[in-house]
Amino acid sequence: MANESISKETISTVQKIPLLTVNAGPRDSDLWVKRLKEEYTALIKYVQINKEADNDWFTLESNKQGTRWTGKCWYIYNYLKYEFDFEFDMPVTYPATAPEIAIPELEGLTPKMYRGGKICLTIHFKPLWAKNAPRFGIAHALALGLAPWLAAEVPFLVDQGKIVHKEQMQSIRKDT
Repeated sequence: MANESISKETISTVQKIPLLTVNAGPRDSDLWVKRLKEEYTALIKYVQINKEADNDWFTLESNKQGTRWTGKCWYIYNYLKYEFDFEFDMPVTYPATAPEIAIPELEGLTPKMYRGGKICLTIHFKPLWAKNAPRFGIAHALALGLAPWLAAEVPFLVDQGKIVHKEQMQSIRKDT
């Protein structure tokens, strides 16, 4: 998994996330249920790893079928917490195809995003996913996709004035 664009810290974290063994997607009924159990196990482990490292940065839940996922993610920059809703649907061809994670409220604010607020993961993440499918799961997509994207884009968006912290917004409103 050596990749110059992935930090040693991230690689160390990802290596602790269990790899998945069930090669099944949403159309595979009974096998999908087994895959979902593995997904939840990996997600729980990833959350534990993050909490132990004092790096808790997301919440996530799914619909009953495990095909639609929604959550909140946050990134701390200049001692301020920037929080966003995120979402994704499981592709029909999952796990061969990675989920496309979207942060709709940031749509149009950065070139590293597609229509619908889907974050750009093509250059660094998609080849890594393709190489490791079906062993990678949702936890891996968050660790290797969403987390690095937030780390790169949130500071850029803040520094460009494209996003403003909610407390700063309230202060601006009081002054006007």
